[in-house]
Amino acid sequence: MSGRVPGGLRPWKLRLGRLFRDRASSSRALRLFVRLARRPLLPAVRLWRRNIQLRVVAATLLISLAVVLALGFVVIAQVSRGLLEAKEEAAQSQAAGGFAVAQEKANAPAAVDGPDATDNKVGRDASTWMNSLVKQLASGGQTAFEVVALGAGTGDEALPGTQGVKGARASGNVDPTASVPLGLRRAVNHATGAFKTFSEIRYTSGDGAKEPEPALVIGKRLSDINGDPYDLYYLFPLTQEEESLNLIKVTIVTAGLFVVVLLCGIAWLVVRQVVTPVRMAAGIAERLSAGRLQERMKVTGEDDIARLGEAFNKMAQNLQNKIQQLEELSRMQRRFVSDVSHELRTPLTTVRMAADVIHDARVDFDPITARSAELLAGQLDRFESLLADLLEISRFDAGAAALEAEPIDLRDVVRRVIDGAEPLAEHKGTRIRVLGDTQPVIAEADARRVERVLRNLVVNAVEHGEGRDVVVRLASAGGAVAVAVRDYGVGLKPGEATRVFNRFWRADPARARTTGGTGLGLSIAVEDARLHGGWLQAWGEPGGGSQFRLTLPRTADEPLRGSPIPLEPEDSRANRANRARAAAEAAGGSAERTPAEPGDRSSIPPRSPVAGAMPVPADPTALPGNGARVVARPADQAQQEDRADGR
Repeated sequence: MSGRVPGGLRPWKLRLGRLFRDRASSSRALRLFVRLARRPLLPAVRLWRRNIQLRVVAATLLISLAVVLALGFVVIAQVSRGLLEAKEEAAQSQAAGGFAVAQEKANAPAAVDGPDATDNKVGRDASTWMNSLVKQLASGGQTAFEVVALGAGTGDEALPGTQGVKGARASGNVDPTASVPLGLRRAVNHATGAFKTFSEIRYTSGDGAKEPEPALVIGKRLSDINGDPYDLYYLFPLTQEEESLNLIKVTIVTAGLFVVVLLCGIAWLVVRQVVTPVRMAAGIAERLSAGRLQERMKVTGEDDIARLGEAFNKMAQNLQNKIQQLEELSRMQRRFVSDVSHELRTPLTTVRMAADVIHDARVDFDPITARSAELLAGQLDRFESLLADLLEISRFDAGAAALEAEPIDLRDVVRRVIDGAEPLAEHKGTRIRVLGDTQPVIAEADARRVERVLRNLVVNAVEHGEGRDVVVRLASAGGAVAVAVRDYGVGLKPGEATRVFNRFWRADPARARTTGGTGLGLSIAVEDARLHGGWLQAWGEPGGGSQFRLTLPRTADEPLRGSPIPLEPEDSRANRANRARAAAEAAGGSAERTPAEPGDRSSIPPRSPVAGAMPVPADPTALPGNGARVVARPADQAQQEDRADGR
């Protein structure tokens, strides 16, 4: 059963691999498309972000457009409603009058030619009467309305496939069947009273036929001279109202555009009055930051902008005075340190000579005096070291430090440093190991300064290494060389990697300086690295040790783009956990089943030529400066490591 599982999983792994590759390729294509699409828009986006005047004018344009559109819709709706209501009132009044006149004519006594009048004659008189009625009613409109008379029942008979109208009559070449809506005809035929609706007046085809035009249609059921029902409709064209509404629309649009342009112009002028002093202040601030402290704003008027300019000028003046005071104080301090350091050399030499005589004759003194002579000699050594460091710091502060670069092999420098640190390492029970020294590591550098940097790093690693191994790694790649010093001592707490290079800074003030350090070693080391155009960086984790990395350009004046040694070592807790997790996932398990053992040091390479020649991956993400990332560890893991280390 177990032999079938890998074979069964292999196709799924292949499918997942292809799926991931397809997704990766599609995501790359999508990113490429987005990048190509954004490239033409970058200048506009940059202008939009940098120009506040453009943003204000654009916002004013959009807001004014929205307001004008809203007001235009409201005004047009109100005007349209008013025109239609006025038209309906006038039309209903005229239609009611016409309906009354028609009914009066129908109710008037009919004139008969003789006693032998027949129904046919009466019918012909009704047809003639209706024609005359339509003409008479339409003549009073003077093209203000048209009249249509339809026979009774046309509302039900006007169906597809039928004639629909019997004896239909209309004025002004109006097509009665198409002009009167079927719904209105049905309403008139089935109820009493006048009904109205909006429709179109359609005219009969022929030469010079008019186009359809909107109209208000009002109809009512009436009786003719014979008492037979018929439908009478008044059609009131809305052409004049439509023309008036179009004129109002054009007027509103023109006025709205003019108002929008006017508002944008006003906004541009107003914002320009505010932005111009701000831009002037920004330019002067940039020149002030560049060191041109005499720059000032031109102030005119007494408004808020003028007050801002005056306040800015006062600020610049106070800033200039303060900077000048600080520069003068700094020069005085540097001069004081330099003068004191030089002046102390002569009395210190005299005191040193006297102390050496006393120290050489201490065998003739009583034990207390002899011990005092030894303490005097030790403190004089420390005082001389502090004086030398102060002189070196004063040179860096004054910009008088000179670099004497020449091609050197860093392996020779590392050997001299290790030889000098061996007595302290033996006293601490620490073994110093060197990796990567099988190939030459050549760089143009000042051997004295590089040796001073490495001596400081190695001595600090031995002093804080808690008796564990100290690993010195050398590597070169591209245009950079690097030396990393790794210890497994107390390490660094979060935030200490950026402060460890400060002058006289100590991680634990209660911790004694067994080597008699002055607290200026790492500060001088940073200045030496910067003088070479290199980096000095630190990494550490509490209880997991620390690593200091010195990166130098292979040739002088060559900018660094990376370091051949990672700042975080391969045996850090994070890297070990990642490797364990990757191994567990590759084996089909979970990373939680194979945790990294606390305090495990098996990842340290053995001291052998093969280990020394192992390739070191480049660090393309290395950044200049002396800061570094500090990895904090959980409290329970720290307790486990402490128990594993026997502390």
